[in-house]
Amino acid sequence: MDRPVSRHAQSYDQIRNNPKFRQLVQSRSRLAWSLSALVFGTYSLFMLTVAFAPQLLHRPLGETSLLTIGIPVGAAVIVFSWLLTGWYVRSANTRFDALSAQIIEESQQ
Repeated sequence: MDRPVSRHAQSYDQIRNNPKFRQLVQSRSRLAWSLSALVFGTYSLFMLTVAFAPQLLHRPLGETSLLTIGIPVGAAVIVFSWLLTGWYVRSANTRFDALSAQIIEESQQ
């Protein structure tokens, strides 16, 4: 028994077959994986430094300072992660959303 194909199923097929959709998926995935690798690499490098060369992070910031180099370096890792998250959000809200709108518009024609 043949079931009628719904309008939504046709729209989904149109979207999936659209070259712009493939471009969107590919560029979004590439950016997400690249930024994830940067965060993971930065955090891993910090943890490896803590584990194998803690003396680098134990040095004081200045001769009379009680703060060590590890405090601002750790904070920098966190801030770097926030900045990369902001980069992804900005890309998603501009480039990816614009491309998504084009794909949806094309599928409704």
